[in-house]
Amino acid sequence: MSIFPRFLRSLFVLAFVVIPSIGLAEGIDRFIGKYAGHADYVTDGVAQKRDMSVAIEKTKAGFLLTWVSVSYKSDGRTKEKTYSIEFVPSSRENIYQSAMKSNLFGKAVPLDPLAGEPFVWARFEDDTFSVYSLFIDESGAYEVQEFHRTLIDGGLDLVFLRMRDGETEREIRTTLQRLD
Repeated sequence: MSIFPRFLRSLFVLAFVVIPSIGLAEGIDRFIGKYAGHADYVTDGVAQKRDMSVAIEKTKAGFLLTWVSVSYKSDGRTKEKTYSIEFVPSSRENIYQSAMKSNLFGKAVPLDPLAGEPFVWARFEDDTFSVYSLFIDESGAYEVQEFHRTLIDGGLDLVFLRMRDGETEREIRTTLQRLD
């Protein structure tokens, strides 16, 4: 066997296995952990309180993001929502696609926003880890939710934005403390 085919095989492994995993480590490793906090904000003139937590875990192919939001209503009721999404590297540096369902070949792929499902992606830029969700309703109007988590000493600064057809409907800012 010639050395040239071995060289090409080695180059292939470097290009498609080693290099993407280096990029993944640079982006996510600093964010791995569990965080929690609460936020006070105003919606429609009414003060609201929300407890929030997030867990960011490395997986074999990418990372898993799980977050919990607990809203407290003025009448004493609480509403808890939990979300968990796996992300895998995309073909673009520092941008990760959600892997929320499997295609016909068993490959994890994003959901379809034209079918009423959220299209979700993530990116890393400097000390900020951002997650975006795009929803398209029956009439074709859209909603975008953005979660920007910026590393600070002892935790994350969180900025949440919800926009509908380009207009900001809600903005929540808080600090999440690192738990581990």
